[in-house]
Amino acid sequence: MDAQSLIIWLIVGGVAGWLAGMVVKGGGFGLIGDIIVGIIGALIAGWLLPQLGIVIGGGVLGAIIDAFIGAVILLLILRLIKRA
Repeated sequence: MDAQSLIIWLIVGGVAGWLAGMVVKGGGFGLIGDIIVGIIGALIAGWLLPQLGIVIGGGVLGAIIDAFIGAVILLLILRLIKRA
C-alpha cells in the first residue's frame, strides 16, 4: 500500500465515521475514533453488503457510502454493548 492509498483510506474512514457519529447520536468517539470506526465500518460493509446482494457502486463516493453504512452498523452494535 502506498502513501496515496493510505491517505484515501483515512479520508474515507474519517468522513464515514464522522457522518455515522452524527447520525447515531452519542456514538461519536472523537476524530481518531471516528476514523477508526469508519475504516472498520468499511471492512464490515465490504463483507456484509455483497453477502446481502447489495452493490452500491465504485469510486470514492461509493466507498464513503459503503463505509458509512458499515460505520453506522458498528456504532449501533457498540452502543448496544455499552448499555449492557
